[in-house]
Amino acid sequence: MTLGLRLAVAFCSGALTVAGFAPFFLFPLPLLTFALLVGLWSSASARQAAALGFAFGLGLFLTGVSWIYVSLHDHGGMPLPLAALAVLLFCSVLALFPAASGAAFGWLRSGLPWRDAALAAATWTMFEWIRGWILSGFPWLAIGNTQAPPSPLAGFAPLFGMYGSSFLLLASAACLALNRNRRRHLFAASGLVALVATAGMGLGRIEWTQPVGAPVSVKLLQPNIPQSLKWQPELLGRWLTDNLNLVEANPAQIIVLPETTLPLSLDDLPPAYLDSLEAAAKRAGGDVIFGVFTREQSARGSRYFNTAVSLGSSGSQQYRKRHLVAFGEYSPPGLSWIYRWLSIPMSDQSPGPPGQPPLAIAGQQVAINICYEDAFGEEIIEALPQATLLLNLTNTAWFGRSLAQPQHLQMSQMRALETGRPMLRATNTGTTAVISPQGVVTAHAPDFEPAVVAATVQGYAGLTPYSRIGNWGAIGLSILVLFFALVSRRGSA
Repeated sequence: MTLGLRLAVAFCSGALTVAGFAPFFLFPLPLLTFALLVGLWSSASARQAAALGFAFGLGLFLTGVSWIYVSLHDHGGMPLPLAALAVLLFCSVLALFPAASGAAFGWLRSGLPWRDAALAAATWTMFEWIRGWILSGFPWLAIGNTQAPPSPLAGFAPLFGMYGSSFLLLASAACLALNRNRRRHLFAASGLVALVATAGMGLGRIEWTQPVGAPVSVKLLQPNIPQSLKWQPELLGRWLTDNLNLVEANPAQIIVLPETTLPLSLDDLPPAYLDSLEAAAKRAGGDVIFGVFTREQSARGSRYFNTAVSLGSSGSQQYRKRHLVAFGEYSPPGLSWIYRWLSIPMSDQSPGPPGQPPLAIAGQQVAINICYEDAFGEEIIEALPQATLLLNLTNTAWFGRSLAQPQHLQMSQMRALETGRPMLRATNTGTTAVISPQGVVTAHAPDFEPAVVAATVQGYAGLTPYSRIGNWGAIGLSILVLFFALVSRRGSA
């Protein structure tokens, strides 16, 4: 097979891997596509393996995160050619991480199938983890997310988290790929894969956390405000009225509106409006939580924060978003010129402080995360063990009717699994949902229509193993494998 044909196969395999994620949920598929990639790597030089990894990554990201085009062109106003080029460049940068994984595998491989299977898993996991934090991080399409329920590997998430799931999936795929020409070894590799799946199902039966406190009534409100109309001044009164009506019509102990649901700064809202929200919550003996921008004056001028504010029986409390989205919420140093082609409201925000406590509401400790903060498991566990409930406020209307919404929901499932806590999601256009501590979506609203999800939710206490060690279980194992591979290579040199 020529290199060009192998690159085409790698690209198509990466594109096909997207079907392993939501909304398709073909969780066994990545096992096959990664087995194919590792098979291609096994007969390639380090340079060729890097090119194959890049082709696989480019197929994966162009197919899986092309919805970025919608935010740049449809809502950000960037001209079509520039938006398409920006998406291509962004996905090409993301594909450098699979390329680095391939290069490392090609350089360190020993030719011993079982050892090289662990090496393939370690190199991919390491560079996937690096992608999740370098330059503020973009862990979207981390392969471990495909193993949320109903995958049997979901049982490993409370132990090793998303990256542990990536490691196990890749190791299983590599075992099959590297033993494909030895019947006895292939039989053993298949047995090992089956054993891992069986162990995952067994682990899924363990209750790592325990119920705490009385169940609370929850109403998650989905106003479905079109992104193209949200910031129109002449429609401001309509959006304020719609949000207030939703709160008044849906009493509960915890009432939640989504991220930036009120298109004004908090101190620009009429005091009587805030009083009405608070009164509606108090009539139900509860609290309303809503997304809004807050402003803070300093000697350097005004600073804006993407904030969740609560009003009602428990008093006013706030959480300010810590992990901002590059280009949508802040400009990376030296790249502010990109805004010449973008028109995004409130694109110069400030991050909230670290260590913000959960909100004490309805006898529960509610740890809030905003938008894609729930992509970062290591940040979510910082609220533990105090937090008994997780709550995500988001607005994926920026990405239209794309794969972004189901992919985002799947990441929330993984956070619930990792922490052993229910995850509540209040979104503008979808998917508003309740997720159990086992990572199962127990209730959800239809997308792109006004809706309410009503549920009675139980808080949970205790710590999963992942909540104690974070990503270091999976990353530590990967580092150990890479260390021994490097020592072996030097010893044989």
